[in-house]
Amino acid sequence: MKKCLSVAVFAAVIALMALAQAGCASPQNTNANTASVATPEPTPDKTAIEAELTKIENDWPRIIKEKDGAAVRRIEADDIFIIYPDGSTGNKESDARDIEAGTVTADSWEISDVKVNVLDKDSAVVNVRNTVKNGRVKSPDGKSMDISGQYLSMDTFARRNGQWQLVATSSVQIKSPAATASPTPKASPSPGASPAMKSTPSPKATPALKGTPVPKPSPAKSAPTPAKTKTP
Repeated sequence: MKKCLSVAVFAAVIALMALAQAGCASPQNTNANTASVATPEPTPDKTAIEAELTKIENDWPRIIKEKDGAAVRRIEADDIFIIYPDGSTGNKESDARDIEAGTVTADSWEISDVKVNVLDKDSAVVNVRNTVKNGRVKSPDGKSMDISGQYLSMDTFARRNGQWQLVATSSVQIKSPAATASPTPKASPSPGASPAMKSTPSPKATPALKGTPVPKPSPAKSAPTPAKTKTP
């Protein structure tokens, strides 16, 4: 009887220990084998970006006319890189000071052919045509230079802290090709006349470099007077 009671008590103890271990066991992580899914980048609103950057580009004639240096400092990034049509470079502060000082003036400054290439939601490249009429720029020595004509500009924008800023810009002037002179028609030979000797064709003139005036030819020197011979 005692033996049977001891066996029953031992069995009960074993059962209680098993239940205790089952209750203390940590639950299995059911998400351990779940693969993480990357969140896709939102599609940029190209229409909204194009409208906003086109508005900025179309505001430049007003900025120049009103000498709005504050707008220049707002639009241009602190680390902007500027290349002017003559190949010189500039920065944000020098550009703003030139605008405020009225260094650049024009009777008319038109913006056209604005083309926006949206790279992603925070970057874009804009190509634009500038047509300047009676434009002048003052040099540091006080001289004024005519800058009238058409220019193509490439502007790189980046959105920083929710605001579009110009981080790089370069411009080139559009040069009109020189007109080609029509060839002079050859005269018909007279009937029965002996054929004239063909003259040696004159060499074609080398085209002048852009912006460089063609030098005028020097006048031909007179032939020396022959020495008089004594009469015997």
